[in-house]
Amino acid sequence: MNDPVNRTMLLVDIEKFSDRDDVEQAFLRRMLYDVVDRTMERAGIDETLRLRADQGDSVMEFIDPNVPVPQVLRSVISELPAQLKAVNRMASRGAQMRLRTVVASGFIALDERGVWVGGDLNHACRLLDADLLRAALRERPGDVALCVSQSVWTGIVRHHHLGIPAEEFHEVTLASKNGPLPAWLLGPVPASGQAAPSPGASGPAPTPVPDASGPAPTPVPDASGERPGPAGGTEAGPSGGGSASTSTSAPAAGPAPAAAPAPAAPPPVGIHFTGGAPAFGGSLVMGNQHGVSGGRVDGDVVMGSVGGPPRPGRAADGHAPADATPEQDAPSPDDRQPPGTGEAGPR
Repeated sequence: MNDPVNRTMLLVDIEKFSDRDDVEQAFLRRMLYDVVDRTMERAGIDETLRLRADQGDSVMEFIDPNVPVPQVLRSVISELPAQLKAVNRMASRGAQMRLRTVVASGFIALDERGVWVGGDLNHACRLLDADLLRAALRERPGDVALCVSQSVWTGIVRHHHLGIPAEEFHEVTLASKNGPLPAWLLGPVPASGQAAPSPGASGPAPTPVPDASGPAPTPVPDASGERPGPAGGTEAGPSGGGSASTSTSAPAAGPAPAAAPAPAAPPPVGIHFTGGAPAFGGSLVMGNQHGVSGGRVDGDVVMGSVGGPPRPGRAADGHAPADATPEQDAPSPDDRQPPGTGEAGPR
């Protein structure tokens, strides 16, 4: 194997190449060679400064390090889409072609069979075959999707060289069989792309920390019937056979249960008015009525004859006979209210 040499690598792949029949595939290969050659010629890159490797549905160009990398990038960003559009407009629907492209740099070597090998080349091939780059081409209206390696971004793209829009490149992580690969994609990142997780993001989930406000775990007594105290000491177990507690402080007691509300006292016996205007029909109040039909009454109010023998000249229910004289019907001193206990209303 020859000694490795430094090269700028341009990889170009045809989308859905295996979906075409043999005639269409042969035509697409000729178209691909023609588009790449015209792009290099327009960029001023002579054929003697390029080495080509054919991969069937893709082509790899290894460009001499004397050719500036910004010159290669500008040709891929602007000239390659223009040449592809000119070819597609003259081709039938079955011969339309869309391309995935990668620009990378590194060392490659030629083995005894004339095959280019090297770790940097493997890295570039995995970028070209990444699902995210395929999704980017599938979801955009243009016919070219470009991805550059981390080294090309660091050394060239981020410095805003003429004709290289660094602000339109987005950092992505591509999934590969050898793990996640960092890269930079020109244009929007596809929503359906499969980006690899960042290194270390798939580790085991951290153990949850219990909330300080939650209940403390109940200590388990050991064989001697003692439980560990809150400060590293011990306290006697339920059997009482253990030693006294050697902890500096006892565990805080839990909150006392809320006391049940006392039952409400039953209302006193009688008739109670809490609002409204009650009305009584018929003769609910019997006997004499003195100073009740109006004003304010304090103290006990006795209506009619309550207990004891009836007054002289009256019946047992307290009523005067029909032929009673006015003097007999007049209230007795016992029936009158003491002074200051109420105001008499109109009869």
